[in-house]
Amino acid sequence: MINHPGIIVGFVIVVLVMLLLDLGIFNKNAHVVSSKEALIWSIVWISLSMGFSGVIYHFEGFEKFTQYQSAYWIEKALSVDNLFVFIMVFGFFNVPRYLHHKVLFWGILGALVFRAIFIFAGVGLINLTYLPEMTLFGHTVKLNVVMLLFGIFLIYAGIKSGTGGDDDEEEKDFSKSAGARLIYKFFKVSKEFDGAKFFTIENGIKIATPLLVVVAVIEFTDILFAVDSIPAIFAIAPDDPLILYTSNIFAILGLRALYFLLANFIYMFSLLKYGLAVILTFIGIKMVIAPIYHISSPLSLSIVAGVLIISVIASLMIIPKKGPESEEN
Repeated sequence: MINHPGIIVGFVIVVLVMLLLDLGIFNKNAHVVSSKEALIWSIVWISLSMGFSGVIYHFEGFEKFTQYQSAYWIEKALSVDNLFVFIMVFGFFNVPRYLHHKVLFWGILGALVFRAIFIFAGVGLINLTYLPEMTLFGHTVKLNVVMLLFGIFLIYAGIKSGTGGDDDEEEKDFSKSAGARLIYKFFKVSKEFDGAKFFTIENGIKIATPLLVVVAVIEFTDILFAVDSIPAIFAIAPDDPLILYTSNIFAILGLRALYFLLANFIYMFSLLKYGLAVILTFIGIKMVIAPIYHISSPLSLSIVAGVLIISVIASLMIIPKKGPESEEN
C-alpha cells in the first residue's frame, strides 16, 4: 500500500488541474482534434504517467514502481481494444468528428468514478475471500476464491479473444446497448444532433440529443472493458488499490489523445489483438498459480512489454494494403 500521503495529494492535484485545463481552456470549443494536437497530448499524458512512476520509485521503492508500470501498460494495452469500439460507435451514430473529443471527455469522467468503485470494492472483496491454509502439491498455500475465478476468466477471455471470439462486434446494433436503452427509457431523443448540446428544445419541449445517447453507449462500453482490465491488474498488486487506481487512471486519461492519434491508422496494428490475448492469458495463469509460484512484478513487466513490442512490430511488418474507409463526417 502506498504510504506517502504526498503521492496521493499530488496525483489528485495533477488530474484535477489537467482536466480543468482540458475542458476549460484547450478544448473549450468543440473542434476536430488534429494528429499534431493528439500527439502533443499523448506525449503530455505519458510524460505525466512516467513522472508519477518516478515519484513512486523515489518514495516507495523499486517493487511498487514495477507494479505501477505493469498495471499502467496492461491497462494501456487493453484500452486499445476500446479504440476499435469507439470508432464503430461513432460511425454507427454518424457523430461529427468535431464532437468526438467531447464524447470521450465525458465518457472518461465517468470512468474515473466507475474504476474507483471497481478497484476499491475488488480489493476489499479479495481480502474477504481467502480460504484457510491448506496443503496443495506439497506446498502450504492460502487460496483466494476471487483471484482464482478472475484468473480462470482471464484465461478464457484471452483464448476467446485470440481465436476471434469478438469478430461479430462489427455487426452490433449500438442503439440496443444497455447505455442507449437507459437514455431512451428516461428521455425522448431527437433524431438530429444540435451542435455539442446534450439537450435541445423541440416544439417547446426539452429532449435529449443523440449525443447523450452516444456518451451513454461509450460509458457502458468502458464498463464492459473494465470486466477484463480490472481483474488483470489485480494480479499485479491485489493489496494496493492506490497503485492500481493511479496507474489505471493515467492510462485512461491518455486514451482520448491515443484515439485521435491512432483512429486513422488503427488498421496498421492488426496483430495487436493477438498480443493482448497472450497478455490476458499470461495474467490469468499468473493469478491461478500465484498461491504456488509467484511471478515477480519485474518479470511480469518484462513479459508484458515484450509481448506488446513483438505484436506491434509484427503488425507493422504486415500492414494491409488498404486502410479503413474514411469517415464521412
